[in-house]
Amino acid sequence: MNSQLVLHDKIQDDAWQVIELPAIEVEIKKQAGKIVQFKLTGEDFPTQKQIEDTVVPEKGHLILPLKVFLHHKKALDQRLKLGEIAIWIYTHEEIEKNLDNGDSLNQFPLIAIKTEKFADGRIFSIAARIRNKFHFKNDLRAMGDVLKDQLYFLKRVGFSSYMIRADRNVNDAISSLKDFSDPYQGAYDLKEPVWRRKNR
Repeated sequence: MNSQLVLHDKIQDDAWQVIELPAIEVEIKKQAGKIVQFKLTGEDFPTQKQIEDTVVPEKGHLILPLKVFLHHKKALDQRLKLGEIAIWIYTHEEIEKNLDNGDSLNQFPLIAIKTEKFADGRIFSIAARIRNKFHFKNDLRAMGDVLKDQLYFLKRVGFSSYMIRADRNVNDAISSLKDFSDPYQGAYDLKEPVWRRKNR
């Protein structure tokens, strides 16, 4: 069973195909009595081999890894103009460092942020920066290890759609978007704090 898409507060069919990076071998070392996975210092990610080996379908609406898009940018220019190309990034990637100064994020109909661990809070700060600093107006999607307990707060920082894993209840996820009826702080979804919205 595939992941299910929640757009705003409804289950939607997803016209977008997420293009994943080819798997690579991860070096494993023993440290402090535990086996841990790690990236070598200075190693770029994704690797150039992963970028070159990623297959980009010739048709359809695609969500490409950012660096794969950049690698094929000229060839994808017309499809981008037709609204067929979107991008996704991991939480450790800095999107603005990989785009030319003249490139607006709003050229993409969709940007997805993928978190590998639900405890990785960078997904929130990246979304806030994309919305507030770069004024991204289109669909901002959360993917990966996204928990229903986080959805309300993901919505507050600017996410508009969420890929819910197949092993999680999509209806619980939708109901969690309404966990709080009247948030105290201002945020992307509701700019003014409660004390400005209420007449006492």
